[in-house]
Amino acid sequence: MVPAQTAYHDELGDYFAKNADTSAYNAYTDRPVMLALAGDVAGLKVLDVGCGAGHYATELLAGGAEVVGIDGSATLLSHARERLGDRAELHLHDAEKPLDFIDDSSFDGVVCALLLHHISDRPRLLGELRRVLRPGGWLLVSTTHPTADWQKFGGSYFADDWVDLPLAGGPLAIHYQRMPLETFLNELLIAGFTLERLVEPRPAPSLRKLDETAYNKLHQAPCFLAVRLLRP
Repeated sequence: MVPAQTAYHDELGDYFAKNADTSAYNAYTDRPVMLALAGDVAGLKVLDVGCGAGHYATELLAGGAEVVGIDGSATLLSHARERLGDRAELHLHDAEKPLDFIDDSSFDGVVCALLLHHISDRPRLLGELRRVLRPGGWLLVSTTHPTADWQKFGGSYFADDWVDLPLAGGPLAIHYQRMPLETFLNELLIAGFTLERLVEPRPAPSLRKLDETAYNKLHQAPCFLAVRLLRP
């Protein structure tokens, strides 16, 4: 779902698919909060943008939703197909390009988890997400917390540079753009969405028994931002 130079291809895709199963950040912080923001999805048609290895789609399907997933990584989609079988409709698609295979007002909800900061033309993607949502539909977006990025990379809090975040001290890294809170929110509002709720996710209580150090760290310092928006 991200440009070729930043998509989670090959070894990076395999790493992410495995790590997202149990990661304190993905499995116990971002995903529980985003799914809570989705609420009751029974009977809804939901678009999972940047569906990765299918972790969100699995939970949405379990909640009774009809799910369409799109991702720019063939590696991640292969993991998603293993996890989901034929229970969800999956497409290989670059989020930098229009969603021209999706009709207007055809979804009740859209999940965009930890993707937006990888996208260079965010206004176009947000415009497309507004187009495919029905009036009254919701959009969930999570991203890296600007304060966390400021602490990691230094410089100005208001920096909008592209950075590389190494993973687990190894050779792999993810490439994304920093953005202050005002940029993140204003782009969503300018795209025509209304803000319903903003959350600074903390980890689920179940993480404490598995990794108390990570649990305490994620309760003391911000990691992600998550918002629920509505399409008027």
